[in-house]
Amino acid sequence: MPKLTVVVPHHLTQDEALSRIKGLIDRLKGQHGDRVTDLQEQWNGYTGAFSGKSMGMNLSGTIAVRPHDIEVEGQLPLMASAFKGQIEQRIRDGAAELLA
Repeated sequence: MPKLTVVVPHHLTQDEALSRIKGLIDRLKGQHGDRVTDLQEQWNGYTGAFSGKSMGMNLSGTIAVRPHDIEVEGQLPLMASAFKGQIEQRIRDGAAELLA
């Protein structure tokens, strides 16, 4: 499975960035519940683990909220590897907008 890593800088406090990221996950559950199922998240301080399914493929990864950036890491299903660049860009753009 190909690895995905996206780092997005921010100028917020670490707590504000964490709050926004947690809020985003809740919104994703509501907006994309028909395409993303079994979405789970677990937080330990500023690090979160997530998992779920989309289009029959398992998704999982971590989100680290650091003082000046966030890092999203995950494993892409082999079937999605052709879209790796597009997926990374979409995460990067969405996170940058969220953390602006």
